[in-house]
Amino acid sequence: MKVVRLPVGVYAANCYIVYDEDIHEAVVIDPGGAGDEILDKLNELNLKVKYIILTHGHGDHIGGVEDVRKGTSAPVLIHEDDAELLKDDTRNLSSMMIMGSVEVIPDKLLKDGEKLVLGDYTINIIHTPGHTPGGISIKIEDNLFTGDTLFAGSIGRTDFEGSSYEDIISSIKKKLILYPDDTAIYPGHGPSSTIGREKKYNPFIIN
Repeated sequence: MKVVRLPVGVYAANCYIVYDEDIHEAVVIDPGGAGDEILDKLNELNLKVKYIILTHGHGDHIGGVEDVRKGTSAPVLIHEDDAELLKDDTRNLSSMMIMGSVEVIPDKLLKDGEKLVLGDYTINIIHTPGHTPGGISIKIEDNLFTGDTLFAGSIGRTDFEGSSYEDIISSIKKKLILYPDDTAIYPGHGPSSTIGREKKYNPFIIN
């Protein structure tokens, strides 16, 4: 399995292209902007996109969704608790962001514990609310794509409508840091990390 990170859009949200290099099948996680750049990378790698998966519905993570959906014909997936957020530019905050209004109708709604298939790999959907009600983390092999739930050395904001500090801490402590220390963390913004590093240094976890 290969992972390509593309910081996209004016807020440099991390878009991830995860693919099975044997069959050139991919999933795109959080195309937050720069749809043309994402499509160019997909074409460069000769990849067919099976899913576009959103870790949550905020505007900085969805700005490139329609371009990527149109360019790949792949379905857009989001947790059921963020579906209404995704469709409303006020609730997803894009109406107040630099790139302007974004409203997206998802093709499929996800549930906690759902499993998807990407070539020889299993995509595990983990409901990790707190930053948004329907925030998810995505586990593929020994890799966790944590969206705006868990960052290197920090956590996602909880001062938005529908956010909850108690929920995000519970999500991290009960659903994420239970994985082995060498599990890689790929967050929605900033550099990657590992579960072990966050358990040792992240002040929101060790306190």
